[in-house]
Amino acid sequence: MKKIAILGECMIELNGEPFGRMRQTYGGDSLNTATYLARVSRREQFEISYVSALGKDKLSLGMLAHWRNDGINTDCVLLDEKHQPGLYLIQLDEKGERTFLYWRNQSAARYLLQHEGYTEVLARLATADMIYLSGISLAILPENDRTLLIRQLGNLKKAGVKIAFDSNYRPALWDSFQQTQACYQALLPLVDLALVTFDDEQSLWRDENVQQTISRLVQLGVGTVVVKSGEHGAVFYHNGETRQVATEVVQRVVDTTSAGDAFNAGFLNGYLQQKSLVDCCRQGNKLAGIVIQHKGAIIDKTATQHFIREFN
Repeated sequence: MKKIAILGECMIELNGEPFGRMRQTYGGDSLNTATYLARVSRREQFEISYVSALGKDKLSLGMLAHWRNDGINTDCVLLDEKHQPGLYLIQLDEKGERTFLYWRNQSAARYLLQHEGYTEVLARLATADMIYLSGISLAILPENDRTLLIRQLGNLKKAGVKIAFDSNYRPALWDSFQQTQACYQALLPLVDLALVTFDDEQSLWRDENVQQTISRLVQLGVGTVVVKSGEHGAVFYHNGETRQVATEVVQRVVDTTSAGDAFNAGFLNGYLQQKSLVDCCRQGNKLAGIVIQHKGAIIDKTATQHFIREFN
């Protein structure tokens, strides 16, 4: 059984109209990926662990119960008496594109590395086949903790753990371009698999095209690069080969909130089974296409059942 540990933050999600009707659920880029990966994978295939911190309040304990019900191992989710989950509000336009408001500066996940239980979590990470994290996983941490985490990931890589990374650049979480670039440049030489979105790479690095994104990441030492481009599908690079994998046309886009996260889950489901990168991208495109036809970061699990039948 392959073991993947997914590191990051999950928040309480409010979805709806300000001062109008609101739907409460939860979400966060890394947790979205963990959830969809668990839902579309057979439980005997992978052990999917989430690595984070929550409070001891009812919302935190409720989220833990939901995650376990989805098949996520929560042994590496630490409970913090002093902090609670962060909160975000999603607002959608008529095309399903979203904007966010966040309340997360004192979230429990921000203080993960300072928790007394983190030493045990770090030991468990050494037993994983792969660790997955995102730019948001890094951005929420205090700067010293961010630097420490990258050093720890370097030690884990030397021990044989593969590192997967989605840059998922969110400018509001960083002090400057320079700070983000320096952090990513420190991490990327450790990365075996980069799952990035072209819009993010263009925003942060001023890339003019997908090939420029691929070339920069390969020069930094990334072995396999996947660049997501929404309705244009995905382009991957591995061992000198570059190939585009088209996506199916989605007739009605409702909410793009976790499209990239869902792509990553579909891709990783194939990647951890050692399927071809073409098939991995097809799976990613398919799962993202399902998710964007529903509201919210995490959709009802019945909507992904046919994915399981088709790809497993």
